[in-house]
Amino acid sequence: MTRLCRKLQMLALAWFIMIAYTFATDAALIEPHILIVDRSLPRPQVDSQVIAARRYDTFWNTGDEALARTALAPNFIDSTPPTGRPQGLAGPLAASKLVRAAIPDLSCEIEQMIVAGDRVVAHLHFRGHFTGHFGLMEGKGQTINFIATDIYRIVDGRIAENWHIEDNLTLQQQLGLIGERE
Repeated sequence: MTRLCRKLQMLALAWFIMIAYTFATDAALIEPHILIVDRSLPRPQVDSQVIAARRYDTFWNTGDEALARTALAPNFIDSTPPTGRPQGLAGPLAASKLVRAAIPDLSCEIEQMIVAGDRVVAHLHFRGHFTGHFGLMEGKGQTINFIATDIYRIVDGRIAENWHIEDNLTLQQQLGLIGERE
């Protein structure tokens, strides 16, 4: 019986630490500047969808892989991956490492977030400086400033599917990969 009590105490302590870590992590999530919510949705659904989106968007802000692992469903689908990006969790993790190798000080803000049905739309604003390496190119401190829009389908409080579009023309110009518009 004593052994069972010790195991239960250890499980309770582990559960408490996991819950405390989750809430501590969620407290540090980036907030949308504007949040628009379909008021016909139940509040618990809205809260879980907003938290999932904020976790994923904060992953882009910090590069903290634990946030992506928590935000994305095990069967996550990227419906608009660039050529060569793997599906599932591996895709965003690889993309984050590639971008952060080029732009170590990358930051992400949520300009606006819209919650409707099982979808969350996030309008994101990325900023930083190209001081690292992108392929064979070496940064010279160029300012990086571009936007992206993501549409997340949320299932059971996690992002099951994502459609995204980035302003790649602006990003590529700022990286020096293509010439500036005249």
